[in-house]
Amino acid sequence: MKPQIKIILSNFFFEYETPRQVLVRNKKVAVACRIIQMGVLGYIIGWVFMYEKGYHAIDTAIGSVFTKMKGVSLTNISGEERIWDAADFVFPEQGASSFVVMTNYIATVGQQQDKCPENQSFYTLLFPYGIMSLSGQMTGRCISNTSTCEIYSWCPVEDDRQIPDPAILLTSENYTLFIKNSITFPHFNVVRSNLVESVNQSYINTCLYHPKTDPLCPIFRLGDIVELSGFSFSEIARLGGAIGLLIDWDCNLDLSIRHCEPKYEFYGLYGTGRNDKEKPSLGYNFRYAKYYVEKGVEKRTLMKVFGVRIDIIVNGRAGKFDIIPTLTAIGSGVGIFGVATVVCDLLLLHFVTKKDFYKNMKFKHTEIPEEVKTQDGSRDT
Repeated sequence: MKPQIKIILSNFFFEYETPRQVLVRNKKVAVACRIIQMGVLGYIIGWVFMYEKGYHAIDTAIGSVFTKMKGVSLTNISGEERIWDAADFVFPEQGASSFVVMTNYIATVGQQQDKCPENQSFYTLLFPYGIMSLSGQMTGRCISNTSTCEIYSWCPVEDDRQIPDPAILLTSENYTLFIKNSITFPHFNVVRSNLVESVNQSYINTCLYHPKTDPLCPIFRLGDIVELSGFSFSEIARLGGAIGLLIDWDCNLDLSIRHCEPKYEFYGLYGTGRNDKEKPSLGYNFRYAKYYVEKGVEKRTLMKVFGVRIDIIVNGRAGKFDIIPTLTAIGSGVGIFGVATVVCDLLLLHFVTKKDFYKNMKFKHTEIPEEVKTQDGSRDT
C-alpha cells in the first residue's frame, strides 16, 4: 500500500502534463463536436445576450405611489337614503399605496356602555381571573328570555350573523382609481413617471385602462381591477378580499427613454375566488366606530366594514450596456465551449472501436534523460 501511495504522490508532484493537438478524421465525433459547439454558441447569443441581455449593467428602481379614488353611491336602507363618496368608503384617506374600498357593511347604531344580554352567537372564554365574553365583561347574571348571560359592554351588542347579500355598495364597481407612480434608477440617474410622454391631460380626461386598447392609462375602474385579478366582483364585494396591483418597469436604456414604460398586472391575493368557497374565514373585514354625545351620554355607531383591499407594488429594473458584464459573459461562454472537447474526448477514448489507437495518439509518455559525467569530464546523456 505504501509503495502505491508513494508512486501516486511522486507522479502528482514530479510529472507535468501539456496539451497535445491530434487531428482525428472521424465523422461521428466531428459532427457531435460541431453540434455541441453550435448549441453552446446558440445559448450564448440567444439566451445570454439577446434574452438575458448579459451585456447590461443592471439597476433596480426606487419608487413612490400616490392614489386617488373617486365615485359616489346612493343607498336606501329602511327608507333612509344616504350618499357615499370617497371620504366615506376609502380607508385610509391619505392616498397611500395600500388601501381599502368599502363595498359592504353592518352598522350597529346607538351603542352606549351599559348592561345588556350577550349575543347568542358569541362564545365565552375562561381566563385565570374570571370568565370573559368576546363582546364584554360578564356580570354573573343570566337573562332568561334570551337564554344568554348579561354582560357589561357597548350595548346593544353587534349582530353580524346576517351579512347583506347582495352587497350594499354594489355600485362601487364603477368607482375609479387614479394612480401616479414615480421611479428613479439612481445608478443611471434616470427618473420616470407612469404619466409618460403620450399620457397628457386631454388623454387622462377621457381614458379608462384596458389591457389592449389603453394599456398606459393611469385610471382604473374598480370592477375591472377585480375581474382582471380573477375574482367575481359580486362575490368579493359581499365578503371582501385582497388584490395586488403590480406596476412593472423593465427598461432598456440603450434605446430611447420614451420606450421605458410601465406595465400593469393584477393578482387576486385573497378573497372569495371562484375556487375558494370551501376555505374557512373567507373575505376581508375590519371594524371602526363613529363616536358622538347625545344628551350627555357618549354613544357610537359601530361599523363592520367589508371591502376590497388593494396593494400597489412597484417593481423596476433597468439595463444599459457596460463593457465589464459584456466581457464576463463572453469569458463564461468561451469556457463553456470546452464542454465539446470533453465530450468528444470521452467518445474517442472510451466508446469508438479504435479507442486504444486514439489513446496512443492522444497521450505520449516522455522522460527527460539525466546527464552523466564521463571519465574525461564531459557530460553524456
